[in-house]
Amino acid sequence: MNRKNGDFLSYDEKYMRLAMQLAGNAIGRTSPNPLVGAVIVKDNRVVGCGWHRKAGTPHAEVHALNQAGELAQGADVYVTLEPCAHYGKTPPCAKALVEAKVKNVYGGLLDVNPKVAGKGFKILEDAGIHVEYGFLQDELRKQNEVFFKWIEHKKPFVVLKAAMTLDGKIATATGQSKWITNETSRAYGYKLRDIYDGIMVGINTVIEDNPMLTARVDGGKNPIRIVVDSSLKIDINANVVQDKSAKTIVATTDKADKDKILKLQAQNVDVIVVDKDENDKVDIEKLLNILGQQNICSILVEGGATLSGSFVAKKLVDKVYFFIAPKIVGGKEAKTPVAGTGILNLQEALALKDIQIEKLEEDILIIGRVDKDKV
Repeated sequence: MNRKNGDFLSYDEKYMRLAMQLAGNAIGRTSPNPLVGAVIVKDNRVVGCGWHRKAGTPHAEVHALNQAGELAQGADVYVTLEPCAHYGKTPPCAKALVEAKVKNVYGGLLDVNPKVAGKGFKILEDAGIHVEYGFLQDELRKQNEVFFKWIEHKKPFVVLKAAMTLDGKIATATGQSKWITNETSRAYGYKLRDIYDGIMVGINTVIEDNPMLTARVDGGKNPIRIVVDSSLKIDINANVVQDKSAKTIVATTDKADKDKILKLQAQNVDVIVVDKDENDKVDIEKLLNILGQQNICSILVEGGATLSGSFVAKKLVDKVYFFIAPKIVGGKEAKTPVAGTGILNLQEALALKDIQIEKLEEDILIIGRVDKDKV
């Protein structure tokens, strides 16, 4: 049975929201797997909770079943995503629920992974377990926006991040950019690096700033560093080459010097030779396809203006985080966050939806998803 979103009882929503909250505990940790939370309820009492904590480890349902123990028999299970039906690094959760003899399973979303895609719910129904799904679908899909983009298109979810002044400048005319935003905003930016699989910059950012591109979050992870460098101008002594705390990928073209490629590879840098686009640069759309095949499910595009302009022009952005500081720089030579030719017809501009506005001390953060219906 499929109960449509909104057609459920108040206690159903309460337990599904709890499962959703649990799933959020692992944000940035489960790639390429989805975020999943599970709650087991018996006699109106929560007897088991769990969430998928990391790819390759037990899934949410298993953690919840282990906590519930014998109380799982005859209980109701609320799970944000259809239980898996296949053997991967862990056994199928649908069979674990059958073996535990649960009574009802209330699901959020169907898993679009072809290895599951309805098979998990069918295993439950064939075992005589009552199944309903479709709870909080819109909210749960947003929570797993990275997973759904990657599993449906085999391309990374692309997040564009920029920090600018009130008049839209990312640096002065002399190139000074430290620091436009405050310390709270910068800390937020480091958390984004901790969440997403990869961080992408253009070669000019590496040459001008020599960044580390690490997360700097206690207990966090560093993203995979991806440098777009069409002519392979990167210095072998650059921080992203010499620092071994995170993997580095350099995307280049057939213009690259072969000896330079070998030197980078000797430093454990992955060099990807990508087809050129119409501007004789790395074709970023083809690069995204390659990265998606490598199970890089999400990318934070963090610099600079030329690279951001390419993503906007090709309409490859899924979500934006724009940090705005209450400062005015002025000057037509001062850099803006998105360069290139730009959108010439206003009707073709990227429109955002699901807008969130946060205040980070005196700075303002605007978060939005690109409205794909208007792209």
